[in-house]
Amino acid sequence: MMETISKVRSVGGSLMVTIPRELVKLKSINEGEIVKISLEKVKKSGFGLLKGLKIKEERIRGSDFD
Repeated sequence: MMETISKVRSVGGSLMVTIPRELVKLKSINEGEIVKISLEKVKKSGFGLLKGLKIKEERIRGSDFD
């Protein structure tokens, strides 16, 4: 089973959760297909806090992760 974290959005009077493109490709999901979704509410954390922060490639190469 694959897992992902998505943000719930309001569309009209309903709520919507999007499926990331990578997961759609991996599972070959097409529009109109029926999928089974398990739902678990995740506590707010620092997830996405650094979204948009650009890190130069040379910094990554010179890190302790090599």
